[in-house]
Amino acid sequence: MSKVKKIKSQVEDAVKVITKEELENVKHLNSELQKYCNSIGSMEVQKAKAIYQVNMLEKDMEEAKKAIEEKYGPININLLDGSYEEVVAEGKN
Repeated sequence: MSKVKKIKSQVEDAVKVITKEELENVKHLNSELQKYCNSIGSMEVQKAKAIYQVNMLEKDMEEAKKAIEEKYGPININLLDGSYEEVVAEGKN
């Protein structure tokens, strides 16, 4: 009996492998997955930079509006030609 158990134990301890085709498929899928994960990471960095730029531009726009309003008062500006109209508060006619 011990001889049978020894042989059975050796067979069970043998390295088990998947087929070459299965391994190639798993490697290919893993490679594709990593590629897309890396792309998403790069896009997230670009997104963060874009959000930062938008925040900075909004801040600059507010500063420009404030400077113009201090100089001209409350106005509506035509962005095509730079002309403007004064904003009249309701009830001040």
